[in-house]
Amino acid sequence: MIRILFVCMGNICRSPMAEGVFQKLVEQHGLADQVLIDSAGTHAYHVGKRPDPRAIRTAGERGIDLSLLQARQVEPGDFEEFDLVLVMDEHNYDTLVFTSAKRHQHKLDYLLNYAPHLGTRNLPDPYYGGEIGFDRVMDMIEDACEGLLHHLKEQRLRQVP
Repeated sequence: MIRILFVCMGNICRSPMAEGVFQKLVEQHGLADQVLIDSAGTHAYHVGKRPDPRAIRTAGERGIDLSLLQARQVEPGDFEEFDLVLVMDEHNYDTLVFTSAKRHQHKLDYLLNYAPHLGTRNLPDPYYGGEIGFDRVMDMIEDACEGLLHHLKEQRLRQVP
């Protein structure tokens, strides 16, 4: 089993959207029993809250239900539990490099590194923008999650017939 943690700042927009997209993908490919997926935030701004209504709506339009997710903050034990910690931008990356033990830093990566054709590793935060920002971010997340799944299938996962 591979364990993946998606991380943004408050865990109400980008990281829960990535969690939902990737969960749907692994289920569609018959790999749900091989992948554990979660999300968290680097900051405790929204702990215990549901994702942003705009994130829930945008995901719902694509057949993904985020309404039961609840924001949480990254904990030190996450670096022991998860094999891959995928951040949404440089700020999240720098925060986790600063707060994690050096022995776990090899687990950190940018989600958008799995979509190099997008030309950036920083996924914009749609929180202060409008609906269009959420659609754009969801498009980018879907591209990156497809790339991540392809990578994992090549490297670590077995395809279920």
